[in-house]
Amino acid sequence: MLLKRLCEASGPSGFEGEVRSLILKEIENYADDIKVDVMGNIIVHKKGKGKKVLIDAHMDEVGFIITGFNQDGTLRFSPLGGVNSKIIPSKVVLIGDKKINGVIGVKPIHLQSKEERKKGLGYKDCFIDIGANNRKESESLIELGEYVVFDTKFEEFGQGLISGKAFDDRMGCYVLIEALKENYNCDLYGVFTVQEEIGDRGAYVSAYNIMPDIGIALEGTICADMPSVPKHLSATEIGKGPAVSIMDKTSIFNDDIAQEIIDIANKNRIMYQRRRAIAGGNDAGAIIMSGEGAKVATISVPCRYIHSAISVASLEDIENTKKLLIEYIKTLN
Repeated sequence: MLLKRLCEASGPSGFEGEVRSLILKEIENYADDIKVDVMGNIIVHKKGKGKKVLIDAHMDEVGFIITGFNQDGTLRFSPLGGVNSKIIPSKVVLIGDKKINGVIGVKPIHLQSKEERKKGLGYKDCFIDIGANNRKESESLIELGEYVVFDTKFEEFGQGLISGKAFDDRMGCYVLIEALKENYNCDLYGVFTVQEEIGDRGAYVSAYNIMPDIGIALEGTICADMPSVPKHLSATEIGKGPAVSIMDKTSIFNDDIAQEIIDIANKNRIMYQRRRAIAGGNDAGAIIMSGEGAKVATISVPCRYIHSAISVASLEDIENTKKLLIEYIKTLN
């Protein structure tokens, strides 16, 4: 299953090679031109007439990077992207291309002071245990700068739901791969970008080189349909279809394009929802500022527990996101 392989591949910001190799094999027969730029972005061109359209999905996931060794053989590390330190203790991880097993350790609650219990523990209080007996042993196995990802298997459960890691943004990568298998009349660029989680860096480069008229960012987005979150604060809900964004911290999305997408959803009876929150940002923030600017929009798959060791999404939402994107691109003659 392509989606399973995408989600289980290791590819935090700056280390997207495994994901890139997987995607290149999947798309090799569906484009007029495919190249990998200096940053590591995959640029896929399906030649056509009219407006230049860029569809973007980022390959990287949140993760960590090894920054040092402790005398007892445990490892120091820092985040790659926005991972809340409160959710990382006791998580199982994989380190580097060799996928060495590790566990994120922290002082047990029995030994924490009242102050520590109140404020919670940060990255400086955590370490990665790889089972080494001392610093020399861990240095023989791990190099400084090795990347780290959560070790989470992709699974189906419940009524059409899936769980796994890296849904942000392997959901978008999957949808873009499927969309590239279709034929269109517009001048279409499909771009799989790097380093979105640390500031949309790959998208700045790719968008500047393409200079699109229209840019659509595909994302896995925040979902808060749970008891602890009031309904009016829930950005999106699982099972309600792809989310069409209004704005976020980096972009105000083009109202005309958003309305066109909504009209297409209604015409084709594709379930959709509006993304109510304006938090966060994505590659559209880079695309909108490329050259003389571009009209942008974002279509997202709702994902519970995003930017953590495990997320949850709906297979139906993913399928509807794919349908909506393909039908929209077909209107761009």
